[in-house]
Formats: sequence, C-alpha cells, structure tokens
Amino acid sequence: MFRLQGSKVLAVDMTGDAVRAKNGSMVAYDGQMTFKKLSGGGEGIRGMVTRRLTGEQMTVMEVTGQGTCWFADRASEINLVRLQGDTLYVESSNLLATEPGLRTGTSFTGLRGATQGNGLFTTTVEGHGQAAIMSDGPAVVLRVSPQYPLTVDPGAYIAHQGAVRQTFQSGVTFRTFLGEGGGEAFQIRFEGDGLVYVQPSERNTIAGDV
Repeated sequence: MFRLQGSKVLAVDMTGDAVRAKNGSMVAYDGQMTFKKLSGGGEGIRGMVTRRLTGEQMTVMEVTGQGTCWFADRASEINLVRLQGDTLYVESSNLLATEPGLRTGTSFTGLRGATQGNGLFTTTVEGHGQAAIMSDGPAVVLRVSPQYPLTVDPGAYIAHQGAVRQTFQSGVTFRTFLGEGGGEAFQIRFEGDGLVYVQPSERNTIAGDV
C-alpha cells in the first residue's frame, strides 16, 4: 500500500483498509476518504496507562477509504521500513504512518527517552507490513553485529530493529572531541545483531551536560 513519491511524500493506495498516520500529515487525496482522530502512543488499556504515566504522546489519525492519499510532514525525508513479525523501536515524532497489519505500543527504554523530553518510553511498531518513518535529511541505515557494536549520538538517533541491546555511555561527547562545548553528555551504544537508523542532523535534546 505504501510507496514514495519523491523522497518527501508518501503515497498510500487505499482499498478500504484503515491506515494510521500522524495527525495533520495528509496533504492531498483523491477518491472517497474518511478521517478519524485517535489518541495514539499505544493501543488498548496498556498503551493508555503508559501514556498517562510517561507523557509519551502520538497524535494520530485513522484514514479509511477508496483512492490514493498523500502524506508529508515539514518536508522531512521519508523512509519505508518493512516488518515481518519483528519490532521497530522509533521516536514518536519520527513515525509518519503504519499499514493495517501493524500495531503500535510503548516500550521502556531508559535514558534515551530524554533526548526529546518524551519520558522514558519510546514507540514500538510490530507485525507484518510497512512503516513510514521520517528523518531530517536522508536517513542512514547502520548495521550492528556482535563483532562491531555501534555508538550513536542521541540527537541523530531515529529508530532501531533486530536483536539489539542498548546501553548508555556518559562523560565524553562527540562535540568534546571537536572542541565544542554544550553537546550531549552521553551516547547510545548498541550491541547485538540488527539495524539502527540515524539522521544527518541533530534534533535539540534536553540532556545538556548532565
């Protein structure tokens, strides 16, 4: 159902199924469509309780109809990720849309949630289908393997998937090496076997020089 039209617009060919997308991201449609605003960030009772405890918010809409709907958000680059029963962990602000075969939830991730002030939880997407995630500039997909762990600046992190374990390193920043102050005082270290999605620019973080 999902296809890219250029690098910054997602086209979704609708055949009656319900697609979920970031609220306000629809830029055009043809055919017959209905739009319903949902309270996102997780489905069911568990998702609702988690949102109240953590403040992890996703304002999403459910789109149903026949025709084609186009989505975009602030000229962000859009990347399609195919899931085959596995789980994608993604910052809520970077999730644009999910196909009907996918369900969203929330998961505890520790300190990484502080990169945007979203609490200690992140959004999960699991099932079978495609998810559209956004990045500030073209995303880079980096492989994590047992022989080659990966360290990422929290401001550049978008998402990850696979059998990956994450820990946090503090005390030295990337910008410290460059002789610049005011950078993040920690990085995210990924170990295991999987993929990590990063963007070529940094979002503002609240970590500061903690």
